[in-house]
Amino acid sequence: MTGKLKAKAAAGRKAKSAKSHNRAQRAVTKHAASRTELQYIPWRTIPLEDLNPLLQRQFVVGQEIMLARVLLKKGCIVPEHSHHNEQLTYILDGALKFCIDGREIVVHAGEVLCIPAHMPHKAEALEDTVDLDVFNPPRADWINKTDQYLRGR
Repeated sequence: MTGKLKAKAAAGRKAKSAKSHNRAQRAVTKHAASRTELQYIPWRTIPLEDLNPLLQRQFVVGQEIMLARVLLKKGCIVPEHSHHNEQLTYILDGALKFCIDGREIVVHAGEVLCIPAHMPHKAEALEDTVDLDVFNPPRADWINKTDQYLRGR
């Protein structure tokens, strides 16, 4: 390669790198500008939403994540469903039996279940249970109250 061609190739790489850097910088700036404000929210300030006689919940929504506190009475069934959201379930008190991926998994207080996006699952409360569910991204069907599978409709 001649000196001229090497210089031209180097200039092209430098311009491409600068464009990529500028694009990344704009994305970071846009993300930072659209950040939500700091939130401090005691659970006691969020009304309990009655979904059916055995199921209540509360939730907090961040920009890209949702935390839900779910209260299930013994015998409550969460019908099989799936969603595009990744889900972490942490049992604070009680126990949930999940039917998922062809298996039954009982998750007790102090234990966590990580459910990948799009994986069908159902749950049954083996005793009165309090669980925390984390979703990424936030569950639009919960926010918009179009989660009929939980409302017995």
